[in-house]
Amino acid sequence: MTLSNYNYFGSSFPGFSVMDRYISRELIMPFLFGMGLFTSLGIAIGTLFDLVRKVTESGLVLHIAVKVLLLKMPEFIVLAFPMAVLLASLMAYSRLSSDSELIALRSVGVNVYRLVIPAIIFSLLITVLTFLFNNFVAPAANYQATITLERALNEEEPAFKEENIFYPEYRKVEAENGEKRRVLSRLFYAEQFNGKEMQGLTILDRSQEEVNQIITAQSAICDFGDNTCDFFNGTIYLIAPDGSYRNIVRFERQKLQLPKTPLNLANKGRDYNEMNLVQSYEYLNILRLSGDEKKIRKLKVRIQEKIALPFVCLVMGVLGAAMGCRPQNKGKATSFGICVVVIFSYYLLAFLTSSMGILGVFSPFMAAWLPNFFGLTAGGLLLVKAAN
Repeated sequence: MTLSNYNYFGSSFPGFSVMDRYISRELIMPFLFGMGLFTSLGIAIGTLFDLVRKVTESGLVLHIAVKVLLLKMPEFIVLAFPMAVLLASLMAYSRLSSDSELIALRSVGVNVYRLVIPAIIFSLLITVLTFLFNNFVAPAANYQATITLERALNEEEPAFKEENIFYPEYRKVEAENGEKRRVLSRLFYAEQFNGKEMQGLTILDRSQEEVNQIITAQSAICDFGDNTCDFFNGTIYLIAPDGSYRNIVRFERQKLQLPKTPLNLANKGRDYNEMNLVQSYEYLNILRLSGDEKKIRKLKVRIQEKIALPFVCLVMGVLGAAMGCRPQNKGKATSFGICVVVIFSYYLLAFLTSSMGILGVFSPFMAAWLPNFFGLTAGGLLLVKAAN
């Protein structure tokens, strides 16, 4: 072993020994290989075949298909990060083990826990990178891919539907004793929104001091840019604050300005993988007003999964290093086979716990983090076994 020949990081990483730099170098090449392999497989299975079908059957222009393919790539890069970390740590430590380099290091007093530190640090760096990609790059790219594809195919069908859009708006009033309290200012309800038109609308408007009004309309088309809606075939009931009758106005078409939030409720057409954490929490606050517990619970699970996903890199790094330190793991083919089994088992467990979370069996936190806890525990046990 010629550890002294390796000085790839120079003195820019204080505290990094020659052994650390040597092991880190062993991790980099398998990691890059894994990124290329798993990203290519993911994008081929998840997007490429579907785009080829759209080009041949739906007439999608080729350069648009290439653009969509590139926009979808960050999503699969995010998924490839943990797999590549597992493959890198497993192959690196298996190679060191098969060439008896681990035995040599342990014979001079370096224990297994010290040996895996470079893999853990490497995994933490990839965890940060995965978070940045998963939260900032992939959601924006996925959304642009969806928009690009819809425009290219001239899809007339609405991409989503919402039902029972409900939004109460409050304002603060000052009582005679100077105390401020919240009172209902406006209550908005729409039976259905098909992506273009809202139907079955009722608005109770108490925002004006002199008069209250109740607006009903069969349908409305909204301009989400300036927060206005054209109401069709409706009636406006004007009521004095004391409850006495004022007037009734029937209309065929009436333009009204609405607060932004109910329009956000109707216009929120992004999928879960098209929203970053801030947008997800904003949507959660909006969704809570609708009272749809199933959607709220599902979004909570998805938010926790978005936070937990980057830490899969750390889990895979510990697991790969622990398994690689075992002397029976030899050869790249064996490492790749173990990698596939571990990845399949992990994502199967993640799918099951996610489903349990959406059904309400697990809390959103446990549904997202339980596979990570299980993987870290398994990795810790394997490390203890390898150390003994």
